[in-house]
Amino acid sequence: DIVKSNKLYSEDRCHAFVCDISQKCLELPIPEESLDLITMIFVLSALNPNDMAHCIINLSKYLKPGGHILFRDYGRYDLAQLRFKNGRCLSENFYARGDGTKVYFFTQSEMDKLFTDAGLQKVQNTVDRRLQVNRARKLKMYRVWIQCKYVKCTK
Repeated sequence: DIVKSNKLYSEDRCHAFVCDISQKCLELPIPEESLDLITMIFVLSALNPNDMAHCIINLSKYLKPGGHILFRDYGRYDLAQLRFKNGRCLSENFYARGDGTKVYFFTQSEMDKLFTDAGLQKVQNTVDRRLQVNRARKLKMYRVWIQCKYVKCTK
């Protein structure tokens, strides 16, 4: 409703809706092969690792040939991962936060396998490493993110 209430929202160009992408059988209120672009920004890391492959496969069905998935999420050994205390690790690189949400930390090769196994072709798959400095608190924070762009091949 927040998106639809914006004065710039136009149903001629956009169709906003809420869905649970972790479902095994994903049914969206749009036809398959109808999307030019899917953005996944800090989304996949919140899913159970067992749901990630079918999630990407399901979403790729909704891309038009030539359509893209843009992805950005946590990379392995990001500061957020290194800060987790004992007892928070649910499985390898998958953690429970204090608020009950979950988070997974990816590698480039994991992402490449997930996307290519779904029939997508790599355009970009990079690691974004950044040193962020909080000068007031004299803290250095080493951040790691994975950023990808994959395309559905044309028929």
